[in-house]
Amino acid sequence: MPQLDSGTPIDLDVKSVAADGSFWGYASTFNVMDRGGDVAMPGAFTKSLTKYPAGKVKLLWQHDSSEPVGFWKSLTEDEHGLKAEGQLILETARGREAHALLKADQLALSIGFRTIKDEVDRKSGVRRLHEVELREISLVTFPMNEDAVIGGVKSTTNSFRALVEAINSARANFKE
Repeated sequence: MPQLDSGTPIDLDVKSVAADGSFWGYASTFNVMDRGGDVAMPGAFTKSLTKYPAGKVKLLWQHDSSEPVGFWKSLTEDEHGLKAEGQLILETARGREAHALLKADQLALSIGFRTIKDEVDRKSGVRRLHEVELREISLVTFPMNEDAVIGGVKSTTNSFRALVEAINSARANFKE
């Protein structure tokens, strides 16, 4: 079995963690050197996302293939990097733990990939990733890429409250 590179963790922003376990953020950012000397280049994920769309890329706990904690709803490249929209499975103990830690701003994202095409600057030691095969994105403790963050989290509790408020408001309008 081919060895996956794991590293390139991304900081998360707690604003993006919802009560229902949904969140979004950047799993990788372009043109940013991580602590391991890797730089993901724009387009590095394009071919991989065609072969392995969101539903086939695993959402793992600490790069452990025996501990899936959710699933990816959407993975897209934009000008900033690899944008990821995920859903934790809160019916699992690890999913609930991950949810609590995300809300407490204690986790980051990290990509697990196989390098397809890269170039290494022998002078600086920087490795530019031009094409990778993305197989998993994990929730991890320590980020390597400090520029990629979680951007939003939805809340079932807030959504439920909003729904109740909308129903009550509609009722009030019907009574008038």
